[in-house]
Amino acid sequence: MKAITSKALGPTLGMYSHGMVAPAGEIVVVAGQVGMDRKGRLAGPGDVGAQTRQTFENIRAVLEAAGATMGHVARFQTFLTHAADIEGFMQARREVFPRYFADRVYPPNTILVVSRLVQPELLVEIEAMAIKPAGAPAPKRRSASPRAPKAVRAGRRSARRRT
Repeated sequence: MKAITSKALGPTLGMYSHGMVAPAGEIVVVAGQVGMDRKGRLAGPGDVGAQTRQTFENIRAVLEAAGATMGHVARFQTFLTHAADIEGFMQARREVFPRYFADRVYPPNTILVVSRLVQPELLVEIEAMAIKPAGAPAPKRRSASPRAPKAVRAGRRSARRRT
C-alpha cells in the first residue's frame, strides 16, 4: 500500500491518509463491524473507546479469515452515533493503530455521525476494504457444519454415479 499525498492539500486531521494506492489483488470487503465480542456480548456498554477497540479486532478477524491483514486495508468508513464520541473514537484508534500499522501508513477513513445503528446500545460501526495481494495464500477453509455420517456420504456418492 502506498499513501497518497498532494501539495494541494493540508495535513490530515488525524491517523489517516488522504488516499491510498493498492497493488493488484483480491478485494476483501468487510461488512460494518461493531463492538460485540465472539459470544455476542457488547464490549463496554456506553464506552465508545471499548467498542472501537473491539470493532477493530473484529475487522482484523474477518481479514485474517480471508487471508489478509490490517496492513492490507485500503479504506475504512466509520459510523458514530454521537458527535461527542469522535474524540473517544480517535483515542482508541491511537491506542490500536500502532499495533496494526507499524509503518505508520494509515488507510483513508471517513467518519459519519448517524442517528443510530441497528441496536441502540451500539455507538460505533466500521466498514473496511482491503486488497489481498495477488498470489497470497488462500485461507484454510473450515466446514460450517459437522461432517455428514459415513453412510450419508456413501449414499451421496452412489447417487452421483447414477446420474
